[in-house]
Amino acid sequence: MSDVVIEQPAVVEAALNYLVATGEKPATYAYEPPAGVPQRSGVYRTQRVNIINARVSPPPGGLSLDRNGFELRQHASVLSDFTDPAAIERIYYPESEALLRGWTGAKRAVIFDHTIRDGHAARPGTVREPVKFIHNDQTFVSGPRRVRDHLPPHEAEELLKGRVAIVNLWRPIGSTVESSPLALCDARSIAPTDLVPSDLIYQDKVGETYAFVYNPKHHWYYFPLMTPKEVLLLKIYDSAGDDIARLTAHTAFDDPSSPPDARPRRSIELRALLFF
Repeated sequence: MSDVVIEQPAVVEAALNYLVATGEKPATYAYEPPAGVPQRSGVYRTQRVNIINARVSPPPGGLSLDRNGFELRQHASVLSDFTDPAAIERIYYPESEALLRGWTGAKRAVIFDHTIRDGHAARPGTVREPVKFIHNDQTFVSGPRRVRDHLPPHEAEELLKGRVAIVNLWRPIGSTVESSPLALCDARSIAPTDLVPSDLIYQDKVGETYAFVYNPKHHWYYFPLMTPKEVLLLKIYDSAGDDIARLTAHTAFDDPSSPPDARPRRSIELRALLFF
């Protein structure tokens, strides 16, 4: 696609995949499932929703991680080649930990994994396709468990006495995002009854994420044409209460304003524990 100026719509209407509550706990396999078992169980139904262009029509006061559950930041990484996992951990991890501390006020940041996504060619275990089902990566049960998974027992228990958060840092790789952007739900529009725990099955353990049932009160936003010099912070879990966003919902989606020759989206997301 040529680098031309594209007039951005203030709102797009798109179909998002919501879970239909059936009373059964859904499950998703993070690897090739056993023969005859679906990759993802549960009943999903598309709902057409308005997704607001946050660049053109942000809410009064803007969008922030602790109020809305997500925010956009400007930053160009010193790492340009994301094909080497060792380089990502050696260069990008400490760079991102410093950014997260500075942007959130956390005293400590611990990145525990990352995922590369490519809309063109996914490779099991290394590169995955964008996820087009509404979800949040942790639950109020699995969030604290992540601290215990990645830190020594005594240290974990001490840290869990204070405020702990999990934040994803999401960045485009290589080129501007022209397809499968992220839709982000304003945390203030999510009701507790919208959240449905879902098993995430690994070869060595079972994690837990949230799927979401449809609620017409959900307010959706996106940042079209994100560049590698921009990053999104996504609130995945927060032990804080009061007026602080504890989580949000997000999903990749088919943007009707994407050009017909849009490049497949490539991105990296880091998942970090934050301690305050």
